[in-house]
Amino acid sequence: MNKEYLYKKTPSNLQGLVEIAYNLWWSWNSEAKKMFEIINPYLWKESSENPIKFLKILSEEEFQKLSKNKEFLKEYNYVYSLFKEYINKKIKFLDNEPLPIAYFCAEFGLHHSLPIYSGGLGFLAGDILKESSDLNIPIIGVGFMYPGGYVRQVIGSDGWQNGTEENIIKDEAPIERVLDEKGNHLVIKVPYIDPPVYVSVWKVNIGRVSLYLLDTDIEQNSPWDRQISYRLYTPDLNQRLRQQIVLGVGGYAVLERLGIKYNILHLNEGHPAFALYERIRFFMESENLSFDDAVSRVRETSIFTTHTPLAAATDVYNFDMVVNYFNDYIKKLGISSDKFLSFAINPDNPNGFNMTVFAFNLSKYKNAVSRKHFGVVKEMWGKLLREEDKLDYVTNGVHVSSWLAGNINKLIDKTLGANWMDFEEDIGMWSKIDDIDDKEFWKIHYQNKVKMINFIKERVRHKWKNEGIDPIIALAEGALLDPDILTIGFARRMTEYKRPYLILKDLNRLEKLVNDEERPIQIIFAGKAHPADIPGKKIIQQIFNVAKDSRFAGRIAFVEDYNEEVAKYLVRGCDVWLNNPKIPLEACGTSGMKASINGVLHCSTKDGWWPEGFNGKNGWAFGGDESDDEKDANALYDLLEKEIIPKFYNMDDLEYSKEWVGMMKEAIKSVTPKFSARRMMFDYLNKFYLQIKE
Repeated sequence: MNKEYLYKKTPSNLQGLVEIAYNLWWSWNSEAKKMFEIINPYLWKESSENPIKFLKILSEEEFQKLSKNKEFLKEYNYVYSLFKEYINKKIKFLDNEPLPIAYFCAEFGLHHSLPIYSGGLGFLAGDILKESSDLNIPIIGVGFMYPGGYVRQVIGSDGWQNGTEENIIKDEAPIERVLDEKGNHLVIKVPYIDPPVYVSVWKVNIGRVSLYLLDTDIEQNSPWDRQISYRLYTPDLNQRLRQQIVLGVGGYAVLERLGIKYNILHLNEGHPAFALYERIRFFMESENLSFDDAVSRVRETSIFTTHTPLAAATDVYNFDMVVNYFNDYIKKLGISSDKFLSFAINPDNPNGFNMTVFAFNLSKYKNAVSRKHFGVVKEMWGKLLREEDKLDYVTNGVHVSSWLAGNINKLIDKTLGANWMDFEEDIGMWSKIDDIDDKEFWKIHYQNKVKMINFIKERVRHKWKNEGIDPIIALAEGALLDPDILTIGFARRMTEYKRPYLILKDLNRLEKLVNDEERPIQIIFAGKAHPADIPGKKIIQQIFNVAKDSRFAGRIAFVEDYNEEVAKYLVRGCDVWLNNPKIPLEACGTSGMKASINGVLHCSTKDGWWPEGFNGKNGWAFGGDESDDEKDANALYDLLEKEIIPKFYNMDDLEYSKEWVGMMKEAIKSVTPKFSARRMMFDYLNKFYLQIKE
């Protein structure tokens, strides 16, 4: 099933449905989503809001009825006009336009219909492409197709995380085959790598922006090579190196083969850093530069964004392993193996080829992802800086249109005007949020809370129906959640430094909070551990066992198989968003931003973006400047008992707390303009992109 088939199946006056389905613009446009939903609400839900799968299962009879339905045609023509206007409109925000940018990343979180992401790094990359589309910034994304590497989380009755691999059904995903001159699926050989590896090329349309995905799962490759792009972040070190070679060298070669010209290379983390060497080779050949001159040229036009706050967490490979794959490449560059390796040696630990050091040394421009992280990066890698280098920070932001609840969006439209997104980074404009009626504001939040809990219960019901699960498991996964209770959300990658266990430190104290007759709380956990992260899996088991414990009355839940869809319900429907990483291991974190723009109050330790975001009125900060589990847990319990719970339940004769609603409004107006992807992209423009001259 492919795009051409859907065009043949779709009536001539509805062809735009297919065009919209194959462009992820629809995923952040509420009118487009509404259009698909009204065609057949049941099938839209059953297709997991994937328009390609939805159109595939829609019967020809239904298509014919739609083509004659005057009311639907009005809706369709309106949405299609919006789409065409968006795609064709040329926006110019700056007189000095940035040069074309190639943006390389190992993962992209765009929508759950295309599961080529693991977590925050991917969603940051996805939000950068979406916002670049909105701003018409000339950027091209390069990443990997992971045809069988997406792991679905399955929690056993003992609370242990098991994983089931889910293959991407390519003909139901929002991707298109890139074709060669003969009309065949484009396949290229990764240059100068021995033994040879081949990749096929796919394209994702993200508004006005394109993302190209590399896929090694093709017949031209041996079974071992077909596995290179099979799984995201494979634990096999040799295969991981091969993956990064294909992404960097092969990704650059794909753009060269397609004739896509760009002048800025932006690497999001060190995984695709081999693109730097391929760029050096390109300049040596195309402009007849010496190796050293090509290195200078690449440095002057490359940006490296680092997220890792621990030197020990960077990818490091054995020197012989690297040279083994790059023998022909080294000869092509006309340098020695020692010189080839020299750019990636960490002076503090010179025992391997370090991908972060490699990217750091060959990029003049580098950035941390929050103000606090900037200090961490300077301490970690400051000795690598040359006099002409520019190290700065660009605090991450979120694509507001993607993460803001539709009903809150409409409320803001009514308050700020329908075109407020054109000026969302304007802090002064947001003061009008205070004009929103408190009762109306709370009603909308409560609707989102009910939607979240119904969504969780429906997942449990579905699992009960299809798998016949133990009733205790159903209770542990949220069957007894109550929208009238103060709801705390904790959802992110389950790993030790995030400290998901912190609120469970004193179960006796927690039990009193959960079961208070007048002011109870409930906690929703969600998140996956990396398949190789045994401590992370043990934390999930600990949480799940607490959720099963009858003394917590079903008010602690673990939502299985956390993904982008689950995240959207949680960041919109919880009352408090909890975050308590060990300081300074949270480089930035964006889930709290997504929650705050929806009026969900962030409660966090003083790490990542929160020291920049917290103003004393838009959430809570707890703990000291250094992490201590016992002290931080006690500080969290004290905060809940003395401030958070009393504020939430201080309703007087109303159905809501005016003080609480005031904080929710403060969260929206203080976080949205400062921590949006729009502000982030303007930072990249002003601090980096516009500084680079052709």
